[in-house]
Amino acid sequence: MRAYQEQPGSPADLHDQPYILCEDLFKIYKQEDLEVVALRGLDLKVRRGELMAIVGASGSGKTTLLNILAGLDTPSAGRASVGGRNLLTMTPADMVQYRRRQVGFVWQQTGRNVLAYLTALQNVELPMILDGFEPGAARSRGRTLLEAVGLGDRLDSRPDRLSGGEQQRVAIAIALANDPPLLLADEPTGELDSQTASEIFGAFRSLNQDFDVTIVVVTHDPAIANQVDRVVAIRDGRISTESFRRVSFRGREAYVYHEEYAVVDASGRLQIPKEYLDRLDVKERARLRMERDHVEIYPEEIEIDQGPDS
Repeated sequence: MRAYQEQPGSPADLHDQPYILCEDLFKIYKQEDLEVVALRGLDLKVRRGELMAIVGASGSGKTTLLNILAGLDTPSAGRASVGGRNLLTMTPADMVQYRRRQVGFVWQQTGRNVLAYLTALQNVELPMILDGFEPGAARSRGRTLLEAVGLGDRLDSRPDRLSGGEQQRVAIAIALANDPPLLLADEPTGELDSQTASEIFGAFRSLNQDFDVTIVVVTHDPAIANQVDRVVAIRDGRISTESFRRVSFRGREAYVYHEEYAVVDASGRLQIPKEYLDRLDVKERARLRMERDHVEIYPEEIEIDQGPDS
């Protein structure tokens, strides 16, 4: 098995490795005399070029994970690597360069993404000019990005002349201005109606295909499964389930369906979906029985025959 490198290796090496790798990740916040554990030994792998989403209830740890991947927060323990870069050992100067060139970020609140006194094109040009782009090159790429998100006719419009969905499209273009290989978005459709939200995710899919950018979206929208390749659910600071988008064909008609899997982490921990536990009335303990090709789970009160070989 190929070892995971701490620093970026050759393109062939990186192609075989997870682009994002989190192992036994913890994040603990201290509030006066209390400690709040946001991440509890989380494991996650994301392949290069993937379009995926992270979902979970409020307080589950999904935004904390996104902030760590963006270089905006530091884990308390564990390992977090992006593109072979260990986020726990990077110097402050390296982290600045990482945030500037390796990752783009889209906030839920449009006011955090755009400057109100600049046009759409000027907003997209600004990160490139600050990073040393020639004005002509910055303008050309800005036009390309705004056209890619469907705003080629709104280049000279200021944010107050754009709808909420259009402002988020500008924000996506800004996040991609310096051509980062990773795009992170925190609830980018949280303040939008369902139709506009669907258009935003359509833009993500087009950018993922056209620019080969890895995209990770945090969202509470249950309909997201139809828009992305994989949905990872977080519960109590750990990955609980993964759902994969599949397409099958019956004649000429395509049908989209989803396969959901419970996730077993590196320590062998398995989260059983809460609705299953509630339905079986499983509380603190459960009985297990190993069959030839599966494991059966029973409530504690139910007696089961373990068989002569158990």
